[in-house]
Amino acid sequence: MEANNRGTGRLPAAFLTPGSSSFMDFLGAHSPEMLPGNRRLPEGVVEAPHGTTIVATTFPGGVVLAGDRRATMGNMIAQRDIEKVFPADEYSAVGIAGTAGLAVEMVKLFQLELEHFEKVEGATLSLEGKANRLSTMIRSNLGMAMQGLAVVPLFAGWDEGKEKGRIFSYDVTGGRSEEHGFAATGSGSIFARGSMKKLYRPDLTEEQATTLVVQALYDAADDDSATGGPDLYRHIYPIVTVITDEGFRRLSDEESQELARTVTNRRLEQPDGPRAALL
Repeated sequence: MEANNRGTGRLPAAFLTPGSSSFMDFLGAHSPEMLPGNRRLPEGVVEAPHGTTIVATTFPGGVVLAGDRRATMGNMIAQRDIEKVFPADEYSAVGIAGTAGLAVEMVKLFQLELEHFEKVEGATLSLEGKANRLSTMIRSNLGMAMQGLAVVPLFAGWDEGKEKGRIFSYDVTGGRSEEHGFAATGSGSIFARGSMKKLYRPDLTEEQATTLVVQALYDAADDDSATGGPDLYRHIYPIVTVITDEGFRRLSDEESQELARTVTNRRLEQPDGPRAALL
C-alpha cells in the first residue's frame, strides 16, 4: 500500500487524518528528521550567520516589534539586509536573534503550527497559548543551542482578551518571560534596552513608539558592531512592524526610510541621542 502511495503520489492515510492540533507533534511522529532540533551537524566547528538585534515596545493601542538588518559570522558581516521580523499570524509577530538559518526555519514552522491549530480546532490560539507553543519549539532546539546554534526570539502580539499589546522574551532553554513596556534581545540588546529605559513612557502614541524603537536600534548599532544602523547609502533601514486590534502591519520602505532619516538627522545635532530628564 505504501509503495502504491508513492507510485501514485497519494499521501498515506495518516497524513490525511489529524491526530493532534499540534503540527510539531504531527511532524515529529511522521518525519522527525525535518524538525530543526533533529538535524545532524557536520563534524568540527560550525560557523553560521547570526542575526542581531530585536526590540519591542508597547503603547496604549498595541505593540511595536522591530529589528536591524545585519547578520554576522564571527567578525565578518555576512549579510546587510537580512529579514528578522516576521508575522506569526494576523495578530502576532516574531523577531529572531541567534543562528539565522535555524531561526528563519523555526519561524516558518511556528507559522505552520498556528495555522494547523486553527484549521484543526476551528479557532485561534490565545496569545498566551501562542507564546507557550513557541517556548516548546525553542526547547526542542536545546541540543543545537548547546552546540552554539541558539535561537532566541522576541514574540509580540495583540491580546484580544485583554485588549492590549504584549511582549514575551525567551532564553535558549525555552524559558518564557512576559516583558512590560519594552524588551530587547540579541547582541545589541543591552544597549537598546538602556536606550528604551530612558525614553519609554506608558502613554506613547504609535508614531512615538515606532520612533522609540528606531532610536534604540541606532543606539545599539552605535556600541555593538554586530548590529547594523540605518544604511542611508544602500537604502537599508530597520524593519518596523505594528500590531493593533486591526492586525499586523509592516511599515512600508518609505515610512521606515523617513523614520530612519529623521533619527539620523537629529543625531547630527545630538550624536548621543535625545536626553531624558534627571527627575
